[in-house]
Amino acid sequence: MPDEAATPPGPDVLAPARLGPLRLRNRVIKAATFEGRTPDGLVTDELIEFHRRVAAGGVGMTTVAYCAVSPEGRTERRQLHLRPQALPGLRKLTGVVHDAGAAACAQLGHAGPVADASSNGVAALGPGRFFNPLGMRRTRAATAADLDRVTRAHATAARLAVDAGFDAVEIHLGHNYLASSFLSPRLNRRTDTYGGSLENRARLARDIARAVREEVGTEIAVTATLGMKDGVPGGLDLDDSIQVARWLQQDGSVDALQLTAGSSLLNPMYLFRGNAPVRDFAAAFPPPLRWGIRLTGHRFLHDYPYGEAYLLEYARRFRAELDLPLILLGGITRRETMDLAMAEGFAFVAMARALLSDPDLVRRIAADSAAASRCFHCNRCMPTIYSGTRCPEFDGHAPSAP
Repeated sequence: MPDEAATPPGPDVLAPARLGPLRLRNRVIKAATFEGRTPDGLVTDELIEFHRRVAAGGVGMTTVAYCAVSPEGRTERRQLHLRPQALPGLRKLTGVVHDAGAAACAQLGHAGPVADASSNGVAALGPGRFFNPLGMRRTRAATAADLDRVTRAHATAARLAVDAGFDAVEIHLGHNYLASSFLSPRLNRRTDTYGGSLENRARLARDIARAVREEVGTEIAVTATLGMKDGVPGGLDLDDSIQVARWLQQDGSVDALQLTAGSSLLNPMYLFRGNAPVRDFAAAFPPPLRWGIRLTGHRFLHDYPYGEAYLLEYARRFRAELDLPLILLGGITRRETMDLAMAEGFAFVAMARALLSDPDLVRRIAADSAAASRCFHCNRCMPTIYSGTRCPEFDGHAPSAP
């Protein structure tokens, strides 16, 4: 972790804080991680328990992922699709989270070219036609009518989230999902009003955020997760992403930005850092795909060294340019790192893997500032999305040595 001993202290990360119209009991957010607990695209008791444990563990807000705004917007068919049929289960989930003292956020998005078309049974949308290794099919170039429909679907999903009792929504503008793929110069080669200049490439992201804000006003908080860098040659870079963030701030469409990195389509480990669990991913698939992943998986799943607050260097650039509240993600596992984020001017911190291994980590830190997560960043949790996202190392048995 960077040595920032001279940095003046910021607000207490465990004290109450405001996020737009919402008051949270602290500044710690459970980041969205696909839970793998919606086999029929609807809420299950297992999904509710997943978020109850995190809420009871002390976070200020937990984020339900991934709430697709349309059927083809799912990464695969088992994901939750926000529709009226999902409301009874979602209302039960938000009620349980509220009873545990936390707020509930719904991550809204459209997977775009990251969607598995073979699983969804419908072509994946993208800025243009290109081969999608996730679904082993070509994407379909989205028309202007498609993009208008997707924009309106985000607004409809936000309204359903309000009806389901959510306190906030998070708009997914990262990881080369649909809006993020339009931001990428590498993926977006269009020549219409959605391609070419950065202003055109950002049109979809801005339209979606404005549509959500117009729909919900100040009834709930509206945040967005924005990619700072795709981590691939020719992808979105820091300077362009900062400008997109400035436009979102100017539009007044979001109450805060969560800063992320990487491409689920082209370089997923750029976000996660640490070991690339190729063998575990391979084991999650049947032959012959299993053998192919074992042989070639490292070409897609790269190893990146892990460090505390590993996205901080990039995120500082955004903090220097924006007045908008920012949420620091990536390598937040102990109180010292949280305090550094506060001292650097970030309004909130977001945790994901650390809470898979320790759902009660925030309560432990509140009781003992020296407490830290058991997570040692092996990333073996990543392939468990196919069977129920969990920490394999600490899932009901004695931990293995790192």
